[in-house]
Amino acid sequence: MEPDYNETERYQQARKKVTEIKEFYQHLTVFILVSIILIVINLMTSPGYLWFVWCLIGWGMGLVLHGLAAFNLPPFFDKEWEAKKIREILEKDNNKQTWE
Repeated sequence: MEPDYNETERYQQARKKVTEIKEFYQHLTVFILVSIILIVINLMTSPGYLWFVWCLIGWGMGLVLHGLAAFNLPPFFDKEWEAKKIREILEKDNNKQTWE
């Protein structure tokens, strides 16, 4: 009896997705811990200038993008957009060939 490659592929894809989500949560945990440390350092050394905000904004944007990718929530270029763009390009290509 041959193994069901479809089922194996589905399992591997699911396992990869779980790993991506786990890595996001690890990233989030490190972000929170380091943010707390940066805030404490900033407030102890130079409370007049809150420089930690810039670190959190930059890293936070990266964290948001990581989360969007991990949970398949890309804000712009999702699979629907890709399919639409492919159809557009193919239509342009077909129209170009008919005029030549």
